Amino acid sequence: MAEIINLRLARKARQRADAASTAAENRAKFGRSKGEKARDAADAERLSRTVEGARRERDEQGDN
Repeated sequence: MAEIINLRLARKARQRADAASTAAENRAKFGRSKGEKARDAADAERLSRTVEGARRERDEQGDN
């Protein structure tokens, strides 16, 4: 026979697990120091400048 489970307890356990995973994601996303945020912003800016500097310019007619 199948094991009897309490659906209310199973639902609450699933909700707790979902809340814990959401909390872990938020800690990773928002729980950074000012220095880490500045470093990430500088990396993104450097990457943007590199891509823009390597971009080819097109003719006015749209030909490559």
